[in-house]
Amino acid sequence: MSDRFDAQYYDRFYGRTPVHTRQQIGHLANGVFSLASWWRIPIRSVLDVGAGKGYWRDWLAEARPGAKYHGIDASEYACRRFDHELADISVWQPPRRYDLVVCQSVLQYLDDAGASNAIGKLAHACRGLLMFDTPTIADRDAVLDLSSTDVAVSWRTAAWYRKRLHVGFTEIGAGLWLSRDCPAVFYELERAR
Repeated sequence: MSDRFDAQYYDRFYGRTPVHTRQQIGHLANGVFSLASWWRIPIRSVLDVGAGKGYWRDWLAEARPGAKYHGIDASEYACRRFDHELADISVWQPPRRYDLVVCQSVLQYLDDAGASNAIGKLAHACRGLLMFDTPTIADRDAVLDLSSTDVAVSWRTAAWYRKRLHVGFTEIGAGLWLSRDCPAVFYELERAR
């Protein structure tokens, strides 16, 4: 595993001005669970890939204490400090399938082969919804605050990710993807084109 994601990394990117705050992740988690409820997709188990400081786990413990949580991270520091399983998603074998898989800002740290493998692992692990985001070239050029973002990553287009994600998922939008194994039914306009 990489020691790139050490205490200094966490101080820099999760310190005073983090990319995502605990409160923002709470809003996102609430939205994901509300939409899953609307679509009648039960979420009883959650896999958090790149779990970091454990904001999803903390929200679940308070808002959805019945949901089983499993967090993995490639950072030895994060796993020791925040109690996750040490694992690299590009080679990790999921022990089971999960109703919700969360993978936020992880795959940009992998090379092309590793990121492709990781997407396959996400599809294997997910039987319901995938909450996926990772910064793209367009985000770097027009959206991100580069002073507070780790830019030493593999930059790819959204099309690169979509091509690989579409093998195991149907894009819903807003970062949500439906596992091809999930029997949920969507109206045409509820899905992305």
